[in-house]
Amino acid sequence: MHVIVTIQHPAHVHFYRHVIADLEARGHDVHVFARDKDIALDLLDRYGIDHTILAGKADSLPGLARVQATYEARLLREALRIRPDVMTAIGGVAVSHVAPLVGARSVVWIDNEGAQSHRITTPLAHVVCTPRRFRDDYGANHVRYDGYHELAYLHPDRFMPDPAGLREHGVRPDERFFLVRFRQWSALHDVGENGFSREAKRELVSFLDDHGEVYVTSESPLPDEFQGYQLPVPPHLVHDLLACADLYVGDSATMATEAAVLGTPAVRAQSFAGADDMTNFLELAEYGLLHSTADDREAVRKAKSLVHSADRETYQRRRRRLLDDKIDVAGYATELLIRTGRNQEVHNKG
Repeated sequence: MHVIVTIQHPAHVHFYRHVIADLEARGHDVHVFARDKDIALDLLDRYGIDHTILAGKADSLPGLARVQATYEARLLREALRIRPDVMTAIGGVAVSHVAPLVGARSVVWIDNEGAQSHRITTPLAHVVCTPRRFRDDYGANHVRYDGYHELAYLHPDRFMPDPAGLREHGVRPDERFFLVRFRQWSALHDVGENGFSREAKRELVSFLDDHGEVYVTSESPLPDEFQGYQLPVPPHLVHDLLACADLYVGDSATMATEAAVLGTPAVRAQSFAGADDMTNFLELAEYGLLHSTADDREAVRKAKSLVHSADRETYQRRRRRLLDDKIDVAGYATELLIRTGRNQEVHNKG
C-alpha cells in the first residue's frame, strides 16, 4: 500500500512519526511531504524521516495564498506519480483536494473547533477524525476517538521521559524548575487574539525565578530581559523537560495539552479561553490537569498558587485516570490508515 503524509507544522511531525514508523514496519510505502515551517524540517531530520519539501514560508495573506497554491500543485504532481491508496494530514486542506483527483482516499485529523479552513476541507475528505467530544459534526464520514493529537506521541506506550538526556544539557531534573512558553501571536488566524502581556510575563518569570530554575521557550526572539532563561535543551528534548517540570505556564495551546497529558501542572492563558473554549481544554480541566483563563493576570495568580500547593502525585493520579479513558492514538491512526487504504485497494481492483 502507498501512503502519503503531509507535514505543515512541527506538531505534525510528532503526531505522525510513530505512525510512519509503524506503517513502514508493516511493509507499507510511506511518502512524506512537508512545508518549511518553524522547526518542522529539523525534527524530520532528527527522527530520520525521509521527506520532500513542497513549499516555503508565508508571512502575509497573499503570501499564504501563493504558498498554499504552490503546495497543492506540487502535491498533486507527486501524487500523480505515486498513485497513493490513502493520503493523510492534520487540517488536511491540500490532501482533501488532491486525493479525489488521483483516486486516493483521504484521512484528515482535526482537533480545533470553528476554524474557517474546515469548510473547504471536511466536505471533500473521505474520513474526518476528531476527539470524542468535538463540538462540530461532519456527518457520515466523521469518526470520533478517545484521545487527543498529543497522545499520538506522549502516550506511555510511546514516550518515557529521559532525565539523563536533560542532565547532559545542564538541567537538574530532580531539582525544582518551571517551563514557560510564549507564543508570537502573529499568524493570520491569531488576529484579535492574545496571551500574556509584557507586564504579566515579567511578573510571572520574576516570581518563578524566586522559587526555582526557569526555562523560557518562545516562538519569537526572546527580549533581552529574558535571555538568561533560554531553553537549555534541543527541540527534541522539550517533552522530556516538560514531563520533569514542576509547573508549565504559557499561551501555547499545544504545549498546555502536552503538559496536561504528562501530568505536569499546567496554566494556560489565551483570550478565547472560557465557557466556549475548545472541548479538549474543557475536558482536561474536568480531569483537573489544566487550568485555563482568558485573563493573563489571573493566569499569573494561578501559577503562583500552584507553585505553593501543587502536588505531583495528585497530578500523576489524575493523569492515570485520564489514560484509563484514552487510547494510544498512534496505534489507532495506523490501523485506520491501513483499513482505509485497503478499502481503496479493493475498490481499485474491482
